[in-house]
Amino acid sequence: MEPAYGRSGDAASPRVDGSTAGPPWARVIYVRCPGGGGPVAVGALAARVAEAVLGSLGAGADRRRTGGVGAVPDARGARTKARPALADLISALRGTAGRRPVLLLLDDADAVRTECAGLVQRLLMDVPGVRVLVTCRQALGLGEERVLRLIPLAPDAAVELFLARARDTAPGFRAEGAESAAVARICQVLEGVPLAVELAAGQLDAEPSVRALADRLEQGQCWLSAPGPALRRHRSLRSAVGAAYLLCERPERAVWSRSSVFEGAFTEPTAAYLCAGAGVAPHQVSACLAQLAAAGVLDTLDEPGGLRPHRYRMTRAARDFGAERLRAAGEFEVAVERHVLHHRRLAEVAEHLWHAGDQRQAARLVRDNAADLTALVEYASRPEAPAAQVTAALATVADLWFWWTVYDHGEEGRAHLARLLPRATADDHLTARARWLAAWLHAPGDPATARALLGQVWPTAVLAGDDALIGWVAHVQGVLAWERGDARTAAECFRQAADTVPAFAPGGPAPAVSLAALAVAQARTSPGAAGRSARRAMATPGVRDDAWATALARYARAYTDHHQGHTARAWHRAHRTLATLDTRVPLPGTWDSPDIPSVRASLHRLLADIESPRTPRAARPTVPAPRTDTSTPSRTSSRAQG
Repeated sequence: MEPAYGRSGDAASPRVDGSTAGPPWARVIYVRCPGGGGPVAVGALAARVAEAVLGSLGAGADRRRTGGVGAVPDARGARTKARPALADLISALRGTAGRRPVLLLLDDADAVRTECAGLVQRLLMDVPGVRVLVTCRQALGLGEERVLRLIPLAPDAAVELFLARARDTAPGFRAEGAESAAVARICQVLEGVPLAVELAAGQLDAEPSVRALADRLEQGQCWLSAPGPALRRHRSLRSAVGAAYLLCERPERAVWSRSSVFEGAFTEPTAAYLCAGAGVAPHQVSACLAQLAAAGVLDTLDEPGGLRPHRYRMTRAARDFGAERLRAAGEFEVAVERHVLHHRRLAEVAEHLWHAGDQRQAARLVRDNAADLTALVEYASRPEAPAAQVTAALATVADLWFWWTVYDHGEEGRAHLARLLPRATADDHLTARARWLAAWLHAPGDPATARALLGQVWPTAVLAGDDALIGWVAHVQGVLAWERGDARTAAECFRQAADTVPAFAPGGPAPAVSLAALAVAQARTSPGAAGRSARRAMATPGVRDDAWATALARYARAYTDHHQGHTARAWHRAHRTLATLDTRVPLPGTWDSPDIPSVRASLHRLLADIESPRTPRAARPTVPAPRTDTSTPSRTSSRAQG
């Protein structure tokens, strides 16, 4: 499992097939470095290497006359019993490397990395013909060093390895249909780590099905073990990860375990906030993260051009191991509390960015932290979670209303609220706002639940005199009326919402959104009124700083123009609006979907209707409401409505 590195003192590195990029090797001398158990002096390591080198060269002396590799005299080889000094090793290598290069392979040098660096540096200085290949979790730090990071297997290669090992465990095993998908899911959860894949394949005879094995691995994977591997640390995934843990200094271990509460990527300042304390100073966190990244515990997510600071992501096996150590240290609850507090503040920042006009940045901030926002809900949903964490999680989900509604993550938002609302003990304004959001998310597909939730929100909003919440309730009622085909009632509700919600009110859609919906609802029956509503939406205070509301208002104007018979004007308005959306180019290295995908989809439908007037309209126009056919967040662009 361990992240390993290849080291070479020169460009002439061995290829996989045994050939070389430079001259052929005179000999490849393999030496397994001593393991843990205390410090090892450079001289002792040199003696260990010299013993292997001289033994190898002495064994090949008889081949010198037949064109084999030359060797030192037998008398020199006999001195291996006395554990020769570093000078003897250098002298022996000179005798062979002077003719043709010798490749010295120092395997598993983690426990003696510092001593190995000193030895390799001395050998390269004194024996120019020697080449050294070192396998280790971290680079030695030498100037002539060339590092090759061994990356995990590609998905297809991981599946191939799993199937090969599975047939050894269960002869005749074949993965077809649902089992094939389960095997792919197993390899994805294990992140293509060869040792983990092999250990998982060995569990098939102990699990009822491949799907059951995949479900168990999603809950954790450090339990994987097998008696077969020769190295003790390769007999279980926990031991393999633990071997890297033992090589870390105490602050690095603390940062490792505390960072395990992050489900997704995190930045250095975030890690410093969460990991500092109890023996770890804030300024130490940066160095610890760098060391963990060098050891392969963390992946560094760089971006072309350095537009944003480095982000780190912990590998799955390391995260599971770190969580075990965090619980054993009694620090789990403290780390979770800091995690929840940090992401609560992050949601507040994202909501502020949305209403300040930087909506793309708000969406990117949420998207970058989507995994940890889901983890926040998971932590708050535990039976033992304190009420403060439930409140913080509920406020976070409510503040991110735009993420669930505008960016097509309605199903996920509904699931989060369904877990948190039953645990909300106080019938306060926050709970009412969360119920309103749940009603909006349920409106397109589950109107009965939406109406029941609105019935609970209305008294609280009226008694509190909250005009914004009253208006948002009216907007959801308009969506419900629109969904059942009652355009007249929908228009009345949208008008009430637009007249009631104050301008610049945070926590929900702006009045311009309700006006745009009003224009769409009026377009068929009152085209003139619809045009006035659309123009009013464009003139609403602050609409120019609200990209979503502006795009909706422009869509509404194009839609009403089309129904007023101004087809050419509608076509040009729609294309200009699409061009405006297309200018919002994603930053390099990001994977965000097109900006405001719901409006984009509505504009394309409108253009199709304009350009193909003889074809029957597949569906009536939509008003701003969450979709009901979305799944959990993914890295693919999702479909949307206007």
